[in-house]
Amino acid sequence: MQNLLDPAILFFVFGVLAGALKSNLEIPQPIARFLSLYLLMALGLKGGFSLAHSGLTVDVATSLAAAVVLAITIPLLGYQLLKRFLPGFDAAAIAATYGSVSAVTFVTAVQYLESQHIAYGGHMAAALALMESPAIIMAVVLASKLRREQTPGGLPKAGKLPLRKLLHESLTDGAQMLLLGAMVVGILTGDAGKAAMQPFSGDLFKGMLAFFLLDMGLMTARNLPQLKGISPLLLAYALFAPLVHAAMALALAVLLGLQLGDVILLMVLAASASYIAVPAVIRYAIPEARPPLYFGLSLGVTFPLNILVGIPLYSTVAKAVAPG
Repeated sequence: MQNLLDPAILFFVFGVLAGALKSNLEIPQPIARFLSLYLLMALGLKGGFSLAHSGLTVDVATSLAAAVVLAITIPLLGYQLLKRFLPGFDAAAIAATYGSVSAVTFVTAVQYLESQHIAYGGHMAAALALMESPAIIMAVVLASKLRREQTPGGLPKAGKLPLRKLLHESLTDGAQMLLLGAMVVGILTGDAGKAAMQPFSGDLFKGMLAFFLLDMGLMTARNLPQLKGISPLLLAYALFAPLVHAAMALALAVLLGLQLGDVILLMVLAASASYIAVPAVIRYAIPEARPPLYFGLSLGVTFPLNILVGIPLYSTVAKAVAPG
């Protein structure tokens, strides 16, 4: 309940209600884009300052390795399950969406931890960047395999995004590069940089997040009609897959002995689903897949689930299983 009374979360709820009432309230696209870039830059700086203070340790390497393992395992398992009741291309697209991560969900979780005074490692911002691309690449490889099986002579179907171009777009995505670049700046400038940037990356952060979540609430409400007619099995997947993925992350994190804050953030990353980066790439890389499925489920169901209920739930469970 305390999470629901957070101003940023309440602005998200307000946005959903305004969108459901078909209000003409909207955040201009350039401003929404700026807010997104601001949050990533501020997050990268925070992570860099923290890393400059703590240094590169075994715990850092362990956390990042765990993130990579989850980024590979989750989409593979998701595809194996989804292809049992969906066409292969749809299964690959949804598996990629749920195998990748949501930066906004992660940023909201960071803000939640700070409000609860729970320490976390700045390197978890790097984990966010590492977990974004593997699922996309895996989905395109699976789609290519399906095309070879379905097309006479194994010829590629028109509209396929070349793997080389896909790799370039995945690894040089502007948002991801800004996150990593800001982290490097934070590492290089350390405590002096943190003091200089505090008004930007600290004082403004909460208000900017609230403004951006208002826009996300509006977007969520306006995309809910895409869920009409979707199979109950898919709705169940969108509701329960995040919980399963979070449990996988929890088990791995406890096994590796990660600190509480890192455990919670790893659970949030595993439970989140991409609604920006992956859909943008999948739309062109796998045109056979249906956008209302992978985009509608991630934004209309999983995103609000994690924002409103998931983050405090994962925190509570992590505290019980991995206290301290």
